[in-house]
Amino acid sequence: MKLLRPEKPVGIIGYGAYIPRYRIKASEIARVWHGSAEATPIKEKSVPGPDEDTITMSIEAARNALARAGIPANQLRAVWIGSESHPYAVKPSGTIVAEAIGADVSISAADFEFACKAGTEAIVAGIGFVGSGMAPYVLAIGMDTAQGKPGDVLEYTASAGGAAFVLGATDEALATIDSVYSYVTDTPDFWRRQTERYPEHSQRFTGEPAYFKHIGNSLQTYLDETGTKASDYNYVVFHQPNAKFPQKIAKEFGFTKEQYAAGLLSPQIGNTYSGAVMLGLSAIFDIAKPGDRILAASFGSGAGSDTFSMTITDKILSRREKAPLTQTYIDRKTEIDYAMYARFLNEIALR
Repeated sequence: MKLLRPEKPVGIIGYGAYIPRYRIKASEIARVWHGSAEATPIKEKSVPGPDEDTITMSIEAARNALARAGIPANQLRAVWIGSESHPYAVKPSGTIVAEAIGADVSISAADFEFACKAGTEAIVAGIGFVGSGMAPYVLAIGMDTAQGKPGDVLEYTASAGGAAFVLGATDEALATIDSVYSYVTDTPDFWRRQTERYPEHSQRFTGEPAYFKHIGNSLQTYLDETGTKASDYNYVVFHQPNAKFPQKIAKEFGFTKEQYAAGLLSPQIGNTYSGAVMLGLSAIFDIAKPGDRILAASFGSGAGSDTFSMTITDKILSRREKAPLTQTYIDRKTEIDYAMYARFLNEIALR
C-alpha cells in the first residue's frame, strides 16, 4: 500500500482564505515590457499591499479558519505555515502567527518549505499529528507573496494569497480526508539560492518533466490505489502556475470543465504558489454540498506532488457563512498600475 493513512480518521473542521485587494492586469505588465497590451490567459494577479506579507496574510486566513472551526486558538497544538516567501531567512513565521491569533505557548510552530506544495506538506503533517492522537487540532497554512523578476514570464503570474485549514477529528469535520499519496524526485526545474532575490526557472522544463510528470504520477497512483476514476469526484483542483497546465492535466485524466472550473482561480488572481491548491479548495468548499467528493493534487518544484481526496459532510452548511467567502476576496479589488506595483514590491530603490 503506497497511500498514507492515519490510525484515526482526520478531517478539516475549519477553513479560511485571504487574498490582498490590490490587482495589476497582465496587459499592464505587457505594456511596460513589450510596448503593447498582449492577450494572456492570466487576466490579472493579486498584489500584496506595502504592509502585507506572508505572516500578516496567514493571520487573516487563520482567523477565518478558526471562526469556521468554532474553536479558540488555545486548543491548537500546532501552527505550521507552508510558504516560499517567509519574511525572515532566520526567524519562524509560525511563532508570530501563533501568538497573534492567541494560541497557547505549549504548541508546535514551524515553517514548511517545498516550493509550491509547502502548504499541502503542512496538511499531510497535520493529518499525521491529529491521526496519531498527538494533537486534537492542527492549523496548516499555505500562503505566499510570490516573486517574479521584472520582465520575466513569472511576473505575469506570481501573485499573493492563500488559505488556512484547521484539522481535527472527523466527528467535527466539514470534510473528511480519505487518504494521501506523495510522489517526489530530484528535478531542478525552479530554484532560488539564499542570497538571490528572485527565483530562476528552466523555461519549458518546468512543464515536462516537472509539473506533468509529478502530478501525473501522483494522481495516477492515487486513483489506482483507491480504485477510483475521474467520474467518481464532483470537484478537482490542481496546482495552477498558469491557466493552461491544470486544464491540460485535467483533460488527460478525463476531468471535465465542470469539475475543475470552481477551483481554477489563476486567471483571476494569478499563481499564489503555496496557497494555490489551498485557495482552490477553499473556493470549492464555499459551494460544495454534503456528500460531494473532492480530489486535490499539488505540485512543488524541486519536485513533488501530493494527491488527496475529501468528502464533504453536512456540517459545512452551518459553518460556511461564519467567515468571508473566497469569492468575496476575489471580488474585493483595487486596480493599480505598474508604477504603484513596483513601489509596493520595493522594486524602486530609494537609497
